Amino acid sequence: MSLQSRHLFTLFLTLHPAFELGRTPAGSRRIFPVSGGHFRGDRLKGEVSPLIGSDLLLGREDGTFQQDVRLLLAADDGGLILMTYRGVRRSSPAVDERLARGEAVDPSEYYLRTTPYFETAAPQHAWLNQIVTVAQGGRRPGGVEYDVFEIL
Repeated sequence: MSLQSRHLFTLFLTLHPAFELGRTPAGSRRIFPVSGGHFRGDRLKGEVSPLIGSDLLLGREDGTFQQDVRLLLAADDGGLILMTYRGVRRSSPAVDERLARGEAVDPSEYYLRTTPYFETAAPQHAWLNQIVTVAQGGRRPGGVEYDVFEIL
């Protein structure tokens, strides 16, 4: 059996500069505050709140980065949707250096995958509470972009 999916939306997040917490007991921690963005799909579109959102990025001992993200999505129809996801980014040390310098790096050169979940009280979007999604993404000038897919 193979998984089937359909595109839910493309998400673009703009980010403020990171806060470097440094080495913590959990690993090397950086916090990226989200400064806004947008999401666009056939069934759902709107803006990312610039007031509520952050990525608590953890650099692990094995060289990978673990994401822990919370966002507030404001749909065009007024519905509010909490989006949370965890994910993993792994790449070669050379790609890590290029990303750290802010260079454009093709997403095919590294692995960035997440597992978004949604929570909403908006009746028109209640179906989001009952689905599983996965996303693949990459850094873009000014932020990060993900293609989010509903698993059918």
